[in-house]
Amino acid sequence: MPPDRELTLAHSPDPDDAFMHFALAAGRIDTGEFRFKHVLEDIESLNRRALRGEYEITAVSMHAYAYCLEQYALLPHGASIGDRYGPKVVAKEDFKIRDLKRSKIAIPGTMTTAYLVLRLALGDFEHENVAFDEIPQAVAEGRYKAGLLIHEGQLTFESLGLTQVLDLGEWFAGVTGGLPLPLGVNAIRKDLGADIPRISGYLKRSIEYGLEHRDEALAHAMQYGRGLDRALADKFVGMYVNDFTLAFGERGEAGVRELLTRAHAANLIPEPVAIEFAKSE
Repeated sequence: MPPDRELTLAHSPDPDDAFMHFALAAGRIDTGEFRFKHVLEDIESLNRRALRGEYEITAVSMHAYAYCLEQYALLPHGASIGDRYGPKVVAKEDFKIRDLKRSKIAIPGTMTTAYLVLRLALGDFEHENVAFDEIPQAVAEGRYKAGLLIHEGQLTFESLGLTQVLDLGEWFAGVTGGLPLPLGVNAIRKDLGADIPRISGYLKRSIEYGLEHRDEALAHAMQYGRGLDRALADKFVGMYVNDFTLAFGERGEAGVRELLTRAHAANLIPEPVAIEFAKSE
């Protein structure tokens, strides 16, 4: 038998990523000689590491993927895609979208897709990087007039007395004729070569296992919910682990092309992006 080969699988410490990788973390599927070492970091840290090609398999923002095409191929599964919903801009006061241009906005990182789409919606604006899980409280305490929320903050902000100013998934659908918004994707390093289809197949089977054993996978994902009750955790997972996660499909791929085309036209990414999907068993 060949010796075990360890691969680093890096993803965010949030319920949807935990849900889709549960079967791999818990040994529920046979992965042959491959063993997956799970590394959990916030998405902006993963984006920066992807630019350096540090991890073999990693979650990465769609925005950041435009900068690491040389080293990574895009996996055809594992994406978090919002269909008329997505990251939200929230405020404590009764803000209008036009007020955002006059306010400093707390953002979860300049390589996140959320930031890219907000730039498409607003143009340039004053911002400050804040850890994604600290943004809601920072806005509630008045340290920032508005904040850009990703992950479970999209569902919990009202409990802090915050109100929605703009839903970026809804905005994107409105300006693109209804296309879904690709937010986070999974990428695999190209130097894995001929092993990529098999590794990709294991990752897809993990997503399938979670969807087929929802209660078990959700119980695992709950530990990364940062205060979400089971009902909200289930809702959040349903938003971002679904048919789009198993395969982009025509609409998902169209959303990717439209987002990156618009970003290049607005000079927000330096080069046109031709997406290369990894092959999968």
